Amino acid sequence: MSDPSPGNQNKWKTLDKDLGRILMLEQAGAVIARPVVAIGIALAFIMICALGAAAFVGVGQGTLIIVAAAAFGAYMALNIGANDVANNMGPAVGANALTMGGALVIAAVFETAGSLIAGGDVVSTISGGIVAPSAVADPDTFVRAMMAALIAASLWLNLATWLGAPVSTTHAIVGGVMGAGIVAAGFGAVQWGRMGQIAGSWVISPVMGGVIAAAFLAFIKAVINDVPDKLAAARRWVPVLIGIMAGAFSAYLAMKGLKRLIDVSLNQALLLGLLIGLATWAIFRPIVRRQSAGMENRKRSLKQLFGAPLIASAALLSFAHGANDVANAVGPLAAIVHAVEGMGASEKVSIPLWVMLIGAFGISFGLLLFGPKLIRMVGQEITRLNAMRAWCVALSAAITVIVASGFGLPVSSTHIAVGGVFGVGFYREWEAERRSRRLDRQKGKPVSGEERARRKLVRRTHALGIAAAWVITVPLTALLSATLYWGLGLLF
Repeated sequence: MSDPSPGNQNKWKTLDKDLGRILMLEQAGAVIARPVVAIGIALAFIMICALGAAAFVGVGQGTLIIVAAAAFGAYMALNIGANDVANNMGPAVGANALTMGGALVIAAVFETAGSLIAGGDVVSTISGGIVAPSAVADPDTFVRAMMAALIAASLWLNLATWLGAPVSTTHAIVGGVMGAGIVAAGFGAVQWGRMGQIAGSWVISPVMGGVIAAAFLAFIKAVINDVPDKLAAARRWVPVLIGIMAGAFSAYLAMKGLKRLIDVSLNQALLLGLLIGLATWAIFRPIVRRQSAGMENRKRSLKQLFGAPLIASAALLSFAHGANDVANAVGPLAAIVHAVEGMGASEKVSIPLWVMLIGAFGISFGLLLFGPKLIRMVGQEITRLNAMRAWCVALSAAITVIVASGFGLPVSSTHIAVGGVFGVGFYREWEAERRSRRLDRQKGKPVSGEERARRKLVRRTHALGIAAAWVITVPLTALLSATLYWGLGLLF
């Protein structure tokens, strides 16, 4: 029998307090140790890549340069995984269609698969014609320019991830190449017309992504959500929407993710998308009918029908991203290896398998170690998403790329996806404001400024911060790369 005396009670209270303090210290230690462990794993990966490069190329005159380039290529791949992949997985996590763990696993698998299966075996080392190849024809100049661009882009991506800003890795590399090219060969070496197109994409990409995502959301609300018999409308329209998604992603992957396997024109990609879209529509008609049987005639029930298509779209976006953006990590590295091995500067070079492995696994490691921060920001902190809204964002990414490719417009997948999230949020805000104003007029009550501010569904601070990060990406990486190019010239 326990002793109920006051002395014993005080003793147990003291013990509980001590145990509570110990638990708090353990939890604080775990929080502090988590990022330290992630950084340690990342550093170990970079070292393994550097040692692997040394083992692969052997001892020679340019071995040290290749080893350094492999280390920075691994660092770049880690940063791409930490920053860029959030755009594909953020909406699905924000809509609760995927847990954070599930999103990380799916993204890592499909990013790696896209990099290794469909990653381009030839990459433009002058970043899409930003700098004239003749301007950096000297091998030493070329190697130094590529190294400076790689380091500058990596540092900016690292900082942007730390700040919580999703930015374009392609634009970071472009800025790096431009800055080094200007110092190496002057302003005349830069293709300013191409730079003007890239600057235009800062507006084109997010606006197109936002408008298309908002248009699909408005369509879904008009033909499914806001009709009396929602289930009947869903049985009619959800298979059509899934067919559009399948067709759009088929065309998107054919144009952007499968260049290494098959070479298709825009018209061929659209025809392939049309055929797959029709087949998917026919397959999903009975499936949606069975899924909707027994559901309540409510908006909440309809969201379940978009869960699986949303997960599939996120996986396909990750595959295409891995196929395309692995070149941002390993393109400069492949160019340096090409030049050091005596083949000089070249506008296009082949990517060796060991270089591709650094990019593929680096992107996956970066996602797993540092990706959750930006995934939460894109999926949860800009505006509130559900399966329907997130599905509209994912679909807009594929359609925008197809439309832009048809017009020859350069666009950024990062800007498109984030623009789609903002487009969905601003559309909901506009619709809610319109509905509230109508109700307020019926009641005869004016809307106060405080009430109007409370109805905002998009966080403006994120919009301003992200837009600022987009605008400064190219000039900042150019300035940083120019400085690094000059510094590397003093060292070597």
